[in-house]
Amino acid sequence: MIGIRTGAAEPPRLRRVVSLGLPTMWGAAAVTYKFVCPLARQDTLEARIITSAVFFAVGSGLVLHVRSTLLRELRQLREVAGAAQNALLRPLPPRVDGLTVAAGRLSASRGASVGGDLYEVAATEHGVRVVMGDVRGHGLTALATAAAVLGSFRDAAHEEAELSHVMRKLERALDRHLRERSRAEHPAYGGVVPDSPPAEEFVTVLLMEIGPDGGMTALNCGHPWPHRLSGRAEPVSAREPLPPLGSFPLPAELPLTQLGPLLPGEALVLHTDGMEDARDAAGRFFPLQAALTEAVRVTPVAPRVVIHSVYDRLRRHTGRLPSDDAALLVLRNDRRRVPPQQGETVRRENTMT
Repeated sequence: MIGIRTGAAEPPRLRRVVSLGLPTMWGAAAVTYKFVCPLARQDTLEARIITSAVFFAVGSGLVLHVRSTLLRELRQLREVAGAAQNALLRPLPPRVDGLTVAAGRLSASRGASVGGDLYEVAATEHGVRVVMGDVRGHGLTALATAAAVLGSFRDAAHEEAELSHVMRKLERALDRHLRERSRAEHPAYGGVVPDSPPAEEFVTVLLMEIGPDGGMTALNCGHPWPHRLSGRAEPVSAREPLPPLGSFPLPAELPLTQLGPLLPGEALVLHTDGMEDARDAAGRFFPLQAALTEAVRVTPVAPRVVIHSVYDRLRRHTGRLPSDDAALLVLRNDRRRVPPQQGETVRRENTMT
């Protein structure tokens, strides 16, 4: 173990020595030339030109060295940030309790897939539970907030029988995270003024539960409603959601929304508001519903095809990276059969008579 630690520590130490040694050598060479070389003490035009060329070369070398060092550190930070988000938003399994699942995300942080979008799908004894959320802003600060909320969901989804209790655990986890962050950023602890103060932080959260019969129940705190894909794309609800987590305390009673069944072959698309808020050069919003309808013209609905199709159209629409992170989550019901709903049973009886 000692040998492994020594070997792992040598490259960074060597890089530090080189990083400090090269500028020192260039500076020493310039000073030596100025005070030792007889040509540098001459006042002729030729001597001045040569002296200027020497100092220009040394200065250019220092600038290039600093630029190279900064670019290397930036690449390392991006790699670390990307690895952190990949660990947070770990790849979802292709199937969860009879549902085919696919997810994608597009980050507004140029050069790094770091953002505040969060999603997870979990098969529990209470049904398949899904979370989709969006932290205000993007970057490493949003990533830490998303980690707090998502970590809480991964525990509460299995432990809590009621969807409302899951949401309350997410609220408590977010409050705890923001308190700790506020304390760490306080000037008394050596903190600096953040771009997004904890007091202004909030998270939109959509919680869903899909039962064995395909019945869908949702609890929405400030998040866009999903779309159901069944020949075309349609929002599953027009109900006004609750305020986002962090803005106000949750009310004493949390209203659950019944969204009806997700029938075999139908798909559900959850998204963050970065999709609908994306604009083109003329300021027109991205037509998400039309893009989803176009993506499901070919049946059966393939979740991965839907994601690739929508993102391709989004890139063509904006012509650049979106101004906000944009995530998609698609679930298709591949269960062999769903028990008949009450309305369907009545229609069959009327047909037979």
